[in-house]
Amino acid sequence: MRPRLLLVEDDRQLNAMLVQLLSDEGYEVEPALDGQRGLHLALTRDYDLMVLDRGLPALDGLDLLGRLRQRGVVTPVLVLSALGLVTDRIEGLDAGAEDYLGKPFDVDELLARLRALTRRHREEAQGLAVPGGWLDLETRVVQLDDGARVDLSERERDLLATLARQPRQVLSRATLLSTVFAQADEPGVVDTYVHYLRRKLGRGAVRTVRGIGYQLGQR
Repeated sequence: MRPRLLLVEDDRQLNAMLVQLLSDEGYEVEPALDGQRGLHLALTRDYDLMVLDRGLPALDGLDLLGRLRQRGVVTPVLVLSALGLVTDRIEGLDAGAEDYLGKPFDVDELLARLRALTRRHREEAQGLAVPGGWLDLETRVVQLDDGARVDLSERERDLLATLARQPRQVLSRATLLSTVFAQADEPGVVDTYVHYLRRKLGRGAVRTVRGIGYQLGQR
């Protein structure tokens, strides 16, 4: 099934170019030229992905995004904007975007970012494979192959999901600390939550690579 993508971009020439490009890449694209139209479509139809311009007429892109998140729309969003400073990107991500790309942009980079968001959306809809079972990201439950169910805390879920999304990679404590835990946490919190996961799922759930970090265990 072709992923359904909502494109909200007021530059007609860029809008038409992106519709053609994304359609050729296998997306089913629905375009909108202003924020109000984009809001209506996003609230009344289901999409796998959204690409929002930030400087939209009628309703600013970040205002549009904020309204969607307030109404419980969790569809992954990539913001496109001529405002590309670090502070602009932070503002966009804090507003609820999963990714932010400045204009002008490289087409190959845009497509790669959209592929990554599409993969993540599908993973979250289907769950993530973990040693001995599947992790449901929404309920924070690991459904084990033997039929048992294991409840995880939010941080346990986030740590296990981070490892499961890159099962072949060894992730350092510093990487896990920055992606899973608050900046104020001490580095030792990573080891603590690895211990919690092993206590609930078995020692083989997380593999220690001495001197480097941690990796998802083998299924």
